[in-house]
Amino acid sequence: MIETMRDHYTVTELCNAFEVSRSGYYKGIRTGPGKRKKQNQQIIDAMKQIHQEPFKNAYGSPRMTVELRRRGFICSENRVARLMTEAGLIALHKAPFRPKTTVQDPDRIPAPNRLAEIEAPSQPGEVFVSDITYVATREGWLYLAATMDLYSRRIAGWHLAESMKTDLVIEAAQKAVDGTGICPGAIFHSDRGCQYTSQRMRSWLNQRGMLSSMSAAGYCYDNASCESLFATLKREAFPAGCVFQTKQEARRTIFQYIDTFYNRERIHTSLGDQSPDNFLTNHFQPNPITLN
Repeated sequence: MIETMRDHYTVTELCNAFEVSRSGYYKGIRTGPGKRKKQNQQIIDAMKQIHQEPFKNAYGSPRMTVELRRRGFICSENRVARLMTEAGLIALHKAPFRPKTTVQDPDRIPAPNRLAEIEAPSQPGEVFVSDITYVATREGWLYLAATMDLYSRRIAGWHLAESMKTDLVIEAAQKAVDGTGICPGAIFHSDRGCQYTSQRMRSWLNQRGMLSSMSAAGYCYDNASCESLFATLKREAFPAGCVFQTKQEARRTIFQYIDTFYNRERIHTSLGDQSPDNFLTNHFQPNPITLN
């Protein structure tokens, strides 16, 4: 501040105004910014770069701290939060979770909620959860079905289509079991939508020895993992207003988000600040051999 005003005032006048000694002022000029200040600037520069990377402008201070530590910075979450504020870095707003309305078939008898009766899965392929969401484009609607492996939170299968026929959910489910495998008595949990209660879906599950499970009527929180996925997807990847210009743009963005970011890179606090793929790698990594 003093340096910028020296053209109009003497050093003595400025030091008196800012209550700084002349010796302290000149010492500061000689020594330059302190080590802490330099580190803070390096952290701010790194955070600005992270915010420019695809889908990471939604990172608040907790995930930003994890990302910085991955890149070799030593910093606390409080420090990161303070520096984000100073740098004007604001994470995208997280919308509140609001369950969507499910289109039910009144002639179908839903499966019981088996998910509420079991403990958390201990390996991949034990429990899958699935749901559908709408994708708006200026060329018309698309519909996204996603099937998540609940153990790893990995989007094991997904499918986009221009209609909400049962094929939509079967395609996503088939990709999930092909890529993950199925444990004996695996559970497939969904809401009570007509696609999931259809005879075709029931037959598909029976052929694979999977048990159908469905949320309680009007209580979508039983399927909160998939609901949360869709909320995160729309916040981090969709354009403003959640309307894509074209269907091709929507398909490309959803592919990039799920397959190259969400599964491979996105930090999940429920997985110990790991991505789903890293979590699975650690699960399958053999125990180290010790020699006596």
